Amino acid sequence: MTVRRFENLDAIRGFAMVWMTIFHFCFDLNNARLIQQDFYRDPLWTWQRTCILSLFLLCAGAGQAVAQRQGQSWRQFARRWLQIAGAAGLVSLGSWFMFPKSYIYFGVLHGMAVMLLLVRLMAPLGVWCAGAGVLVIATHLIAGSAISAGASSLFGLDFDGRGLNWLGLITRLPITEDYVPLFPWLGVMLLGFAGMQLLLNRFPNLSPKTPGTRAHRALARLGRYSLSYYLLHQPVMLGLLWLAGFRF
Repeated sequence: MTVRRFENLDAIRGFAMVWMTIFHFCFDLNNARLIQQDFYRDPLWTWQRTCILSLFLLCAGAGQAVAQRQGQSWRQFARRWLQIAGAAGLVSLGSWFMFPKSYIYFGVLHGMAVMLLLVRLMAPLGVWCAGAGVLVIATHLIAGSAISAGASSLFGLDFDGRGLNWLGLITRLPITEDYVPLFPWLGVMLLGFAGMQLLLNRFPNLSPKTPGTRAHRALARLGRYSLSYYLLHQPVMLGLLWLAGFRF
Protein backbone atom coordinates (compact mmCIF):
# COMPACT_ATOMS: atom_id res chain seq x y z
CA MET A 1 0.00 0.00 0.00
CA THR A 2 1.33 3.43 -0.99
CA VAL A 3 0.34 6.35 1.21
CA ARG A 4 -0.72 9.30 -0.92
CA ARG A 5 0.66 12.61 0.32
CA PHE A 6 -1.56 15.63 0.82
CA GLU A 7 -0.04 18.61 -0.98
CA ASN A 8 -1.45 21.21 1.41
CA LEU A 9 0.06 19.35 4.34
CA ASP A 10 3.42 19.14 2.59
CA ALA A 11 3.23 22.86 1.79
CA ILE A 12 2.67 23.75 5.46
CA ARG A 13 5.61 21.54 6.39
CA GLY A 14 7.70 23.19 3.67
CA PHE A 15 6.84 26.62 5.04
CA ALA A 16 7.94 25.47 8.51
CA MET A 17 11.22 24.24 6.99
CA VAL A 18 11.93 27.62 5.40
CA TRP A 19 11.13 29.40 8.67
CA MET A 20 13.34 26.94 10.57
CA THR A 21 16.21 27.57 8.16
CA ILE A 22 16.03 31.33 8.70
CA PHE A 23 15.85 30.81 12.46
CA HIS A 24 18.83 28.45 12.51
CA PHE A 25 20.87 30.69 10.23
CA CYS A 26 20.35 33.56 12.67
CA PHE A 27 21.38 31.20 15.48
CA ASP A 28 24.57 30.35 13.57
CA LEU A 29 25.30 34.03 12.97
CA ASN A 30 24.91 34.56 16.70
CA ASN A 31 27.37 31.76 17.48
CA ALA A 32 29.79 33.32 14.99
CA ARG A 33 29.35 36.63 16.90
CA LEU A 34 28.08 38.42 13.82
CA ILE A 35 24.90 39.36 15.67
CA GLN A 36 24.11 39.53 19.37
CA GLN A 37 20.82 37.91 20.34
CA ASP A 38 19.57 35.90 23.31
CA PHE A 39 17.99 32.82 21.72
CA TYR A 40 17.25 31.26 25.11
CA ARG A 41 15.32 34.05 26.83
CA ASP A 42 14.29 36.72 24.30
CA PRO A 43 10.58 36.20 23.39
CA LEU A 44 11.35 37.24 19.80
CA TRP A 45 13.27 33.99 19.41
CA THR A 46 11.65 31.68 21.96
CA TRP A 47 8.18 32.25 20.50
CA GLN A 48 9.47 31.68 16.98
CA ARG A 49 10.89 28.34 18.08
CA THR A 50 7.57 27.42 19.68
CA CYS A 51 5.64 28.27 16.51
CA ILE A 52 8.05 26.41 14.20
CA LEU A 53 8.05 23.32 16.38
CA SER A 54 4.26 23.42 16.71
CA LEU A 55 3.87 23.48 12.93
CA PHE A 56 6.13 20.45 12.52
CA LEU A 57 4.35 18.45 15.20
CA LEU A 58 0.87 19.37 13.96
CA CYS A 59 1.92 18.22 10.48
CA ALA A 60 3.42 15.01 11.89
CA GLY A 61 0.19 14.23 13.72
CA ALA A 62 -1.90 15.04 10.65
CA GLY A 63 0.35 12.86 8.54
CA GLN A 64 -0.22 9.96 10.90
CA ALA A 65 -3.97 10.43 10.55
CA VAL A 66 -3.65 10.30 6.75
CA ALA A 67 -1.44 7.21 6.89
CA GLN A 68 -3.78 5.47 9.32
CA ARG A 69 -6.82 6.28 7.14
CA GLN A 70 -5.02 4.90 4.08
CA GLY A 71 -4.17 1.64 5.84
CA GLN A 72 -0.46 2.05 6.58
CA SER A 73 0.90 -1.23 7.96
CA TRP A 74 3.05 -1.55 11.06
CA ARG A 75 5.95 -2.60 8.80
CA GLN A 76 5.67 0.62 6.80
CA PHE A 77 5.39 2.64 9.99
CA ALA A 78 8.44 0.88 11.47
CA ARG A 79 10.57 1.62 8.41
CA ARG A 80 9.91 5.34 8.69
CA TRP A 81 10.21 5.26 12.48
CA LEU A 82 13.65 3.65 12.29
CA GLN A 83 14.79 6.41 9.94
CA ILE A 84 13.72 9.07 12.44
CA ALA A 85 15.25 7.23 15.41
CA GLY A 86 18.51 6.72 13.51
CA ALA A 87 18.59 10.40 12.55
CA ALA A 88 18.05 11.33 16.20
CA GLY A 89 21.13 9.31 17.08
CA LEU A 90 23.16 11.17 14.46
CA VAL A 91 21.98 14.50 15.87
CA SER A 92 23.11 13.48 19.35
CA LEU A 93 26.51 12.42 18.05
CA GLY A 94 27.04 15.54 15.95
CA SER A 95 25.91 17.90 18.72
CA TRP A 96 28.22 16.15 21.19
CA PHE A 97 31.20 17.09 19.02
CA MET A 98 30.04 20.70 18.68
CA PHE A 99 28.52 21.27 22.13
CA PRO A 100 29.94 18.62 24.51
CA LYS A 101 28.52 20.38 27.57
CA SER A 102 25.05 20.90 26.11
CA TYR A 103 24.65 18.21 23.47
CA ILE A 104 21.18 17.18 22.29
CA TYR A 105 19.93 14.05 24.01
CA PHE A 106 16.17 14.58 23.62
CA GLY A 107 15.58 17.08 20.86
CA VAL A 108 12.93 17.28 18.17
CA LEU A 109 13.79 14.00 16.43
CA HIS A 110 14.11 12.08 19.69
CA GLY A 111 10.77 13.48 20.82
CA MET A 112 9.11 12.78 17.48
CA ALA A 113 10.28 9.15 17.51
CA VAL A 114 8.63 8.55 20.89
CA MET A 115 5.55 10.65 20.11
CA LEU A 116 4.88 9.02 16.74
CA LEU A 117 4.90 5.61 18.39
CA LEU A 118 2.48 6.80 21.08
CA VAL A 119 0.17 8.42 18.53
CA ARG A 120 0.18 5.24 16.46
CA LEU A 121 -0.87 3.25 19.53
CA MET A 122 -3.56 5.83 20.39
CA ALA A 123 -4.92 6.01 16.84
CA PRO A 124 -8.03 3.91 17.65
CA LEU A 125 -9.26 6.83 19.77
CA GLY A 126 -9.76 8.81 16.56
CA VAL A 127 -10.95 12.38 17.11
CA TRP A 128 -10.98 11.73 20.86
CA CYS A 129 -7.21 12.15 20.67
CA ALA A 130 -7.98 15.87 20.84
CA GLY A 131 -9.10 15.43 24.44
CA ALA A 132 -5.95 13.48 25.24
CA GLY A 133 -3.89 16.24 23.62
CA VAL A 134 -5.53 18.95 25.72
CA LEU A 135 -4.94 16.82 28.84
CA VAL A 136 -1.25 16.44 28.02
CA ILE A 137 -0.82 20.20 27.55
CA ALA A 138 -2.78 20.97 30.71
CA THR A 139 -0.66 18.50 32.68
CA HIS A 140 2.47 20.32 31.54
CA LEU A 141 1.04 23.67 32.62
CA ILE A 142 0.28 22.54 36.16
CA ALA A 143 3.20 20.12 36.63
CA GLY A 144 5.82 22.74 37.44
CA SER A 145 3.80 24.16 40.31
CA ALA A 146 2.92 20.72 41.65
CA ILE A 147 6.52 19.50 41.54
CA SER A 148 7.79 22.74 43.06
CA ALA A 149 5.34 22.15 45.90
CA GLY A 150 7.06 18.84 46.61
CA ALA A 151 4.81 16.36 44.84
CA SER A 152 7.75 14.52 43.29
CA SER A 153 9.34 13.96 46.69
CA LEU A 154 6.37 11.80 47.63
CA PHE A 155 7.60 9.25 45.10
CA GLY A 156 11.32 9.90 45.47
CA LEU A 157 11.61 11.02 41.84
CA ASP A 158 13.81 13.70 40.32
CA PHE A 159 11.94 14.98 37.27
CA ASP A 160 14.66 17.58 36.65
CA GLY A 161 17.35 14.90 36.28
CA ARG A 162 18.32 13.64 32.84
CA GLY A 163 16.75 10.26 33.56
CA LEU A 164 13.23 11.78 33.65
CA ASN A 165 13.40 15.31 32.27
CA TRP A 166 12.54 14.00 28.79
CA LEU A 167 8.98 13.77 30.13
CA GLY A 168 8.84 17.56 30.48
CA LEU A 169 7.51 17.63 34.06
CA ILE A 170 10.31 19.94 35.16
CA THR A 171 10.91 23.01 37.29
CA ARG A 172 14.01 24.20 35.36
CA LEU A 173 15.17 23.83 31.78
CA PRO A 174 18.01 21.38 31.21
CA ILE A 175 21.28 22.51 29.64
CA THR A 176 20.95 21.26 26.08
CA GLU A 177 20.85 22.82 22.60
CA ASP A 178 17.43 21.37 21.77
CA TYR A 179 14.78 20.05 24.12
CA VAL A 180 11.41 18.66 23.02
CA PRO A 181 9.90 16.64 25.89
CA LEU A 182 6.68 14.64 25.76
CA PHE A 183 4.78 17.17 27.86
CA PRO A 184 3.45 19.38 26.31
CA TRP A 185 4.58 18.47 22.77
CA LEU A 186 2.83 15.10 22.56
CA GLY A 187 -0.37 17.10 23.07
CA VAL A 188 0.37 19.19 19.99
CA MET A 189 0.92 16.10 17.83
CA LEU A 190 -2.29 14.55 19.14
CA LEU A 191 -4.20 17.71 18.23
CA GLY A 192 -2.78 17.50 14.72
CA PHE A 193 -3.84 13.87 14.47
CA ALA A 194 -7.35 14.55 15.77
CA GLY A 195 -7.78 17.63 13.57
CA MET A 196 -6.93 15.70 10.41
CA GLN A 197 -9.16 12.82 11.49
CA LEU A 198 -12.03 15.29 11.88
CA LEU A 199 -11.32 16.78 8.44
CA LEU A 200 -11.21 13.37 6.78
CA ASN A 201 -14.44 12.36 8.50
CA ARG A 202 -16.12 15.54 7.29
CA PHE A 203 -14.73 15.28 3.76
CA PRO A 204 -14.07 11.57 3.07
CA ASN A 205 -13.35 12.26 -0.62
CA LEU A 206 -10.86 15.04 0.07
CA SER A 207 -8.33 15.09 -2.76
CA PRO A 208 -4.62 14.90 -1.85
CA LYS A 209 -3.80 17.12 -4.83
CA THR A 210 -4.81 20.77 -4.83
CA PRO A 211 -4.26 23.53 -7.38
CA GLY A 212 -1.89 26.15 -6.08
CA THR A 213 0.54 28.89 -6.94
CA ARG A 214 4.12 28.24 -7.96
CA ALA A 215 5.26 29.06 -4.42
CA HIS A 216 2.72 26.59 -2.99
CA ARG A 217 3.97 23.83 -5.29
CA ALA A 218 7.58 24.60 -4.39
CA LEU A 219 6.83 24.42 -0.66
CA ALA A 220 4.94 21.15 -1.16
CA ARG A 221 7.92 19.62 -2.96
CA LEU A 222 10.24 20.78 -0.19
CA GLY A 223 7.91 19.41 2.48
CA ARG A 224 8.26 15.87 1.13
CA TYR A 225 11.89 15.70 2.23
CA SER A 226 11.70 17.13 5.74
CA LEU A 227 13.93 14.54 7.45
CA SER A 228 16.78 14.71 4.93
CA TYR A 229 16.56 18.48 4.85
CA TYR A 230 16.61 18.72 8.64
CA LEU A 231 19.77 16.65 8.85
CA LEU A 232 21.60 18.53 6.09
CA HIS A 233 20.61 22.18 6.39
CA GLN A 234 22.72 23.02 9.45
CA PRO A 235 25.95 21.33 8.26
CA VAL A 236 25.56 23.13 4.92
CA MET A 237 25.04 26.53 6.53
CA LEU A 238 27.87 26.01 9.01
CA GLY A 239 30.14 24.88 6.19
CA LEU A 240 29.34 27.98 4.15
CA LEU A 241 30.08 30.23 7.12
CA TRP A 242 33.33 28.35 7.74
CA LEU A 243 34.35 28.79 4.08
CA ALA A 244 33.56 32.48 4.42
CA GLY A 245 36.13 32.66 7.20
CA PHE A 246 33.92 32.70 10.26
CA ARG A 247 34.74 30.45 13.23
CA PHE A 248 32.55 29.28 16.10
